Amino acid sequence: MNPAYASSQKAIHWVVFVLVIGLYGLTYVADIFPRGDPGRAAVWWLHISFGLLLFALVVIRVGLRLALGTPGLPPEMSQLERWAAKIAHLLLYALLVAIPVLGIILTWYRGDALSFFGLFTIPAPVSADRAIAGFIRRLHSLCADLILILAGLHAAAALWHHYVWKDDVLRRMLLGKSGS
Repeated sequence: MNPAYASSQKAIHWVVFVLVIGLYGLTYVADIFPRGDPGRAAVWWLHISFGLLLFALVVIRVGLRLALGTPGLPPEMSQLERWAAKIAHLLLYALLVAIPVLGIILTWYRGDALSFFGLFTIPAPVSADRAIAGFIRRLHSLCADLILILAGLHAAAALWHHYVWKDDVLRRMLLGKSGS
C-alpha cells in the first residue's frame, strides 16, 4: 500500500480546493451588486485577499511537494495513465500559479492597489490601462474556468480509483488518514 501524503500537504490541498471554489463563487456574488455599489467593492476586496492567500498556499504547497515528495502511484497503472496523471498535476499547479498572478496583474492594470484583508497594501507599479486589463481579465477568467474543468476531472479520476479500481489513490489524500 502506498503511503499517504503528509498531514501538511493534505491540509493545504483541501484548503486550496475550498479557496478555488470560493473564489469562483465570489465572482458571481459580485454580480449581485451594481457597478459602483460598496457591496460589489467589498466582494472584490475579499476576492483579491483570498486570491493572495491562495497564491501563498500554493507556493507553500509546491515547496512541500519538493521537500517531501509524493506517494508512488499504484503499480497496476499503465505508463499512459502515469503520464496522464503527471501532466494533469503539472497543469493544475500551473493554473494554481497563473490564476493569482494574473489576478494581481489585473488588479494593478485596473489602477487598484492590492490589499490583503487590510493588513497591508501593495500599490500598483503600472499605470492603469483598460485595454490591457480587459485582456488579462479574459485570460484570468479562462484559466479559472479551465481549473474547474481540470479539478473536476482530477476528482473524477480519484473517485474512479477509489470506487472502481479500489486502490488507495484517494485515501492517501484524505484528512485523518496516517501520512508520511
